[in-house]
Amino acid sequence: MTGTTQGSAPDRSAAPHVVVAPDSFKGSLPAAAVAEALAAGVRDVVPAARVTCLPMADGGEGTLEALLGVWGAGPREVATVDAIGRPTTARWAVSPDGKVGVVELAEASGLPRVADAPPRPLGAHTRGTGELAAAVLDAGVAEVLVCLGGSASTDGGAGLLAGLGARVLDAAGAPVPDGGAGLARAAALDLSGLHPRARQVRWRVAVDVTNPLVGELGAAAVFGPQKGAGPADVAALDAALGRWADLLERTTGARTHDLPGAGAAGGVPAALVAVLGAELERGADLVAESVGLPAALADAALVLTGEGSFDSQSVRGKVADGVARLAAASPARPPVVVVAGQVRLPAAQARAAGIAAAFSIAPGPVALEELLGRTAERLRETAAHVTALTLAGRAA
Repeated sequence: MTGTTQGSAPDRSAAPHVVVAPDSFKGSLPAAAVAEALAAGVRDVVPAARVTCLPMADGGEGTLEALLGVWGAGPREVATVDAIGRPTTARWAVSPDGKVGVVELAEASGLPRVADAPPRPLGAHTRGTGELAAAVLDAGVAEVLVCLGGSASTDGGAGLLAGLGARVLDAAGAPVPDGGAGLARAAALDLSGLHPRARQVRWRVAVDVTNPLVGELGAAAVFGPQKGAGPADVAALDAALGRWADLLERTTGARTHDLPGAGAAGGVPAALVAVLGAELERGADLVAESVGLPAALADAALVLTGEGSFDSQSVRGKVADGVARLAAASPARPPVVVVAGQVRLPAAQARAAGIAAAFSIAPGPVALEELLGRTAERLRETAAHVTALTLAGRAA
């Protein structure tokens, strides 16, 4: 990885500066490996190019890995529990300056962790993520970045609060069971045992959906079926989340029932906003800021980004969208080119979103298995074509 030079405009007489900021190719390559392959393609055509690799993510699964890659740091680990209460180990990270801690929900409470067990939509919880967050607070950070995505539960973040020392009690003063269904009995929220630093730090939550906590577009109705919830389960969970939101409002004064984004990851943002004053932000924007993308774009001549499938969702808050918006706002206003496994977005829609062009790495009709086995090679080759088209003549 090379550094970035800030300035008001790119210096065309110097070696061109190319920023490579892709998402992962899920099922094939992590974002760091994608960035390395694209950078190699750039250097194949313009060996003198200055290339800044900034692996990206949209704030969900893979964000921890992307940040570790950019920071050049290794993960830390803590013993905790998965979404159904089994012992596990989860990773977390701290920025090089020690100020920002990163919690990825999928590390402890994600669906992949419990894929070997029957779905438990009513009982799955986020207590393990709360214990993970407690370890981050113990490290003395001033800010906690919570990355959502891949959640196995629909518990409104009650488990996360429990992992931080809070207690959700029933009418008799007994703790309710972990999981969304237990919230149907929630009558009081005891915050006296909350981690002493929980309210002393800044909480930022990466979200990529705008769903509210409850209702027909809420956490249970939209995302519950993905976690094994049938119609009866969805109805029970939605009612329980409504009761939980009422309790949060009585306890903290914050209304989260219809808060945009509160329905992400089974409703986790509702608890974080109400109890800890968390800020909800677009995941891709939050990651971009954390890895220093805005500064890197200041003198860029070309920006390469990418993901497995470039489609209509890509320009609605995903990585390509965030990169394009930041590039358009930068002093250099460099062209942004997407390199993807498949391109499903019409060119006109891509241009409207600030994407100059999009290219598929598929050389023609090819079996998916074959393409997956040659992803890095094809990324490098496609990046070389893009670089030749946009920079080779200028560099010469």
